[in-house]
Order: sequence, then C-alpha cells, then structure tokens
Amino acid sequence: MAIDQTASAGVSALKMVIGGATVDAVDGQTFEIVNPATGGVIASAPLGGKADVDRAVEAAQRAFDDPKGWATWAAGKRGRTLAKFAALIKDRSEELAWLETRNTGKPISSSRGEVIGASLVFDYYAGAANKVFGQTIPVSKPGLDLTLREPIGVVGLIVPWNFPLLMASWKLGPALAAGNTCILKPASLSPMTALRIGELALEAGIPAGVLNVVTGPGGSAGAAIAGHTGIGKVAFTGETTTGQEIMRLASNNVKKVSLELGGKSPNVVYADADIERFAAESPYSVFDNCGQDCCARSRIFVERSVHEQVVELFAAATRKVKVGDPTDEATEVGTLVSFKQRDRVRDYIEIGLAEGANLVVGGVEPDDEALKGGAYLMPAVFDGATNDMRIAKEEIFGPVVTIIPFDTEAEAIRLANATPYGLSGSVWSRDIGKALRTAKGIQAGVLSINSNSSVHTEAPFGGYKMSGIGRELGMSAIELYTEVKNIFIDLRS
Repeated sequence: MAIDQTASAGVSALKMVIGGATVDAVDGQTFEIVNPATGGVIASAPLGGKADVDRAVEAAQRAFDDPKGWATWAAGKRGRTLAKFAALIKDRSEELAWLETRNTGKPISSSRGEVIGASLVFDYYAGAANKVFGQTIPVSKPGLDLTLREPIGVVGLIVPWNFPLLMASWKLGPALAAGNTCILKPASLSPMTALRIGELALEAGIPAGVLNVVTGPGGSAGAAIAGHTGIGKVAFTGETTTGQEIMRLASNNVKKVSLELGGKSPNVVYADADIERFAAESPYSVFDNCGQDCCARSRIFVERSVHEQVVELFAAATRKVKVGDPTDEATEVGTLVSFKQRDRVRDYIEIGLAEGANLVVGGVEPDDEALKGGAYLMPAVFDGATNDMRIAKEEIFGPVVTIIPFDTEAEAIRLANATPYGLSGSVWSRDIGKALRTAKGIQAGVLSINSNSSVHTEAPFGGYKMSGIGRELGMSAIELYTEVKNIFIDLRS
C-alpha cells in the first residue's frame, strides 16, 4: 500500500496505553491506518485482542482498588484533574485536529470544532464530579434512609469511527467523573486521537490504570470487552447489529449496557415553514461529516404544496456545498472514512435508481482530478422516492437524502415513525402548536424545532426503539456509570 506523502513525519508506529505505559500488543501484531483522502498509510497500531483486554482489565482493577486511588479521591479533586485534562486537550487542539483529519478524512475546520467540543465535555464533567449525590427518603419505620451513588468499577467504552474523539469524551467524561476506571477501545479505522488522549490523561495527572486505551478489531478486542467478567459496564456507539451482539456478550455477567446505535432521522417541513431558511441550513444536517452521522436527517418529508419548491431550493443549496481536500480551510465536506464505505454508499445510490427514485443531484465522484485518489463522493439528493424504498428505510451512513411528500400532519408523523430507528429529527413550522404536536408524535429521543441542532453537552442524548438504550451527555449520563446503594439507619434508642 502507498505511503501518504503528505505526512511530514512519515508512518508512525503507535502504541496502546495500559497501566500508565505505552505498549505493543501481547503477540506483537499490528494493523495499518490509512488516510482516506490519499489512500496512503499514515500509521500502524497494535492489533489488540483478548490478552490485551485482560491486562487492561487487570490494570484498571488495580487502579480502582487502590485505597488512595481515583475512586477514593474527593470528588472535587477528580473534578480539578478532569479540568486540567480538558485544558490540555484544548491546548493541544491543533495537534489533535490534524490527527483526526488525516485519520478520518473530515475537514480540518470540523476536526477543530470537534476537539474543542471534546474539551468542553470534559470541562462539563469536571464541574459535575462533585455534584453526584444521593438523597434521603422518608420511610415508614423510625430511622433514616439514604442513598449513595457509587462508581461501578471497571467500565468498557467502545467508540465509533465517525466522531472518534468526541464520542470518546461523551463516555469518558461521566465515567471518570463518577470515579470509574476505564478501558477505551476506538474503532480500528480511527484510533489515533484516542491513543493520544490516553497519553494526555497521564500528563494531566489522571493516575496510571484509570484510562487505558486498547486498539484492535471489534470482533476480537471489542468482543473481549463486551464479554469480560471483570468489566461491570459496557458503553457502545455504533451500528445496531453490533449493539445487539454486545448485549448478548454482556449477558454472561449481567453487566450494565448503554447503546447509542443507528438512525434514519426525519426532517419534517410544513408549508408554513421558513422554506428558504430550511433549504439553506438543512444540507448540513445530512451531509456534514460526509453523511456519516447517526443523527443525519436523511429522510425529508415535505408538505405536498411546497414539495417542488423545497426540492429545487435544497438541490441548489446542495450544489453549493464545498467538497474537497480535508486539509483545505474552505472545505465543508471531505471524504468518507474509507474506500469500502464509499463503495457501500455508491451501491445504495444504484439501489435507489433501480427502485425508481430520481437522482436530482450528486452521487458521483468529484470532477477535480486532484481528488481522484481519495474516498470522495458528491452529496446526493433523491426525489420521487417512497418511504418503503431501501434508500428511505436503511441507514446508508453516507451523503444521501430522500425527499418525500406528505399531505396531512397525521401522515407526516406516521411516515416519520415508519422505521425501526428513533434517534433524532427536526420539525419546521411557524405554527408552534403544530410543531410541538409533531415533535411529541415522533418516536425519537432528540428532536429540534426550526433547527437541526441535536446535540448539547448539557442535555440528554439517546434514542428510542433500535436506536439504543440509555442517555448520554448532561447529568443523565452520570446514571449510566453509577450504582445506587440504599442504606437504612435504625434510630431507635
């Protein structure tokens, strides 16, 4: 495979972080990491497996059991250390952003925003660390009943390739704030920033063994984490079928499970909406990160009287989206994460055409010769689709959107809910009553009105139905990483 000539440092030999040390895989095996914008190899990483997960669990358990360790620190001290970690990530934001861009093909401007977003997540949970508390409960017997919120212990955190650092922060932040020790497994396609923050955690003063990073395939390293009896909770973000397998593996010791899985989110547009604003803003709700987003609003439902207008305006806005070299400051959409993923998306475009949908714009490689070596694909807009077509039912995870007309409010809600997923979505209307009725009717965990903004560090995030279990972000996430202990004190003399 070609070596990426854009990398000034050549091919880096990366190492896992286990027990405070940077280490190779037990068996010495490695795998290559490719820059999808060039097809060149930029690094090698340890091909971790069960033996590596075993030693990470041992290191994490030692750190958890340490009588003077992380779990026993005053909550404020943990918070102050997480604040140092957040500041260190912000200080190294340019380094981390370039790692992310070279590893995933996303625009450098997006990577910078995501690194700052990750630092803000850690900063939020730094402040949350000393706000994890129980309650006192009136009971029928004479005495005092109280609850404690305690860390679970060793937790396994498996994150995807589409937002590698940001998704790691969503899980690490509350897990560490609550006093757990962690084993982080990044996706094999995108491990570079996870390994770097494993090193930065030590630099920030997080004790050895509290944050361990194991790299390797989901089928070996990921499965070992999900099934390990020494791990008390597993958190996973990724595709639904993998989430189902993690639930099965986690059942052997009945470990806690939280899952953030797939989506096929609706964007409902009523005739009374600000159509121009919708058309200008909404391409980024599906094409951002090259469509590789479980929140992507990939099904647009439009009231029939404005259907043609919306198709025309949305297609025009899509044509203006700047697809290009991820290292170019002006680029808005870079590459897909791999050539395999691009092939998968192109297959879906062919499926849509075969089903009878009309490809209004995009769906092809860029004309620019300078981009021919990368996994690029122009954002695709389908009209003439129906909700039972595969392109409207299945999660494509690429820059593809379908536009489907509806006639009534009830039909819009029915069409939006005709999916096994229920993660996100938007409703556009100047009639706030109608917008709220629609939002209440849609079976999804995160909705916005006259906006495409789904994610807020301070607010709960998660899905209905096959989009997952549990809520990340905000104080809700603390519940995922704590056990509730009830204590009754008999006060009779």
